[in-house]
Amino acid sequence: MTTDPSAVGATGARPLRRDAEENRRRIVRAAREVFAAHGLGAGLNDIARHAGVGVATVYRRFPDKTVLVREALRDDVDMVLRVADEAMATQPAWDGLMLLIDHIADLLVSNLGLRDIALGPGQLSGDFGEVADQVRGHVEELLQRAWQEGTVRPGVTADDFTMMYFMITELAMHATQASPRAYRRYLKVFTDGLRATRIDAPLPDPLSSAEAEDVAQRWTSRPATPRRAGPA
Repeated sequence: MTTDPSAVGATGARPLRRDAEENRRRIVRAAREVFAAHGLGAGLNDIARHAGVGVATVYRRFPDKTVLVREALRDDVDMVLRVADEAMATQPAWDGLMLLIDHIADLLVSNLGLRDIALGPGQLSGDFGEVADQVRGHVEELLQRAWQEGTVRPGVTADDFTMMYFMITELAMHATQASPRAYRRYLKVFTDGLRATRIDAPLPDPLSSAEAEDVAQRWTSRPATPRRAGPA
């Protein structure tokens, strides 16, 4: 039986009873599925209904929604970091960038909660924020290596990747019923535009960090649009 601090009773002194621990696991599993389908805008009532428990049970286990988000999406966030680590170890740097772009696009499209964490500033702090900083550092180093190789056109920045993910995930969310893989076409158009050629025209000025942050804040402040029908 687990003795994880997040799985102990109100006094913090004893592990949960077996039935309470089972409810906790059902809630976390339901939260993972609901957040993936609907993003972090989904409420605890939605999660309780999907888990087949009363909302009071959810509040007893997770009085703070942020704690539940961390618990439910920790493995998915770790997957993003593993992809970034794999990209860093790939040679040449262009191949590492393509691996990172492709895999992370697939992860964000398939999991709207993960997308909200990755693209939404201020959603969560602590360990998720540290992962975001690590991934950005990997992107910047890969870009630097790719510039030295001459494989990426001049002027491409790490913020361009964030803007690309905004556009690709937005398209995927609206195209999922008609063509779930449509986003892959436009992802290819974007990545082809990154490659250095002999006739590259200069790119327009990039967004500043403050401008990129403002775009992210405005994007995440919009009402959530469900990707598919509500939880069962």
